[in-house]
Amino acid sequence: MTYFATSGRTRVRRPKRRNAEINITNLMDVMMVLLVVFMVAAPLMTSGIALNLPKVGGQNLTGKETSLNISVNREGVYYIGKDEIAADKIVAKVLAVRKANPEISVVISGDTDAQYGRVIGLMAMLKNAGFDKVGLKTEPDPAQTMKKK
Repeated sequence: MTYFATSGRTRVRRPKRRNAEINITNLMDVMMVLLVVFMVAAPLMTSGIALNLPKVGGQNLTGKETSLNISVNREGVYYIGKDEIAADKIVAKVLAVRKANPEISVVISGDTDAQYGRVIGLMAMLKNAGFDKVGLKTEPDPAQTMKKK
């Protein structure tokens, strides 16, 4: 403490009080920037290859299904994620995945221009290997979506 003497009286100098209020403006600015960054980046985080899926009506899967996505592009090449897999090795690869997760189902994403035989052939190979949960992935038909509204 510092003492000051003025005309016979002693005055004590008090320390300045600090501002104890919480300022959340900066926090909100940072959170808004992060929100915008994640909203822009989320659509770019899709896995797999770009396919033109057939547009048909139907319902989405619900629940807690775990699935492995196998893609067939227009040239008839098989992919798991972004990795190209040869037709003779695809069943062994999927069986290895099922060994780690016995409840897995397989979803086939076939390009609209892919040969029908390649997609159905893959489905038959998986059925013969013992996979009961094999499905085909499509996109909702915009015409039917507009009718429901």
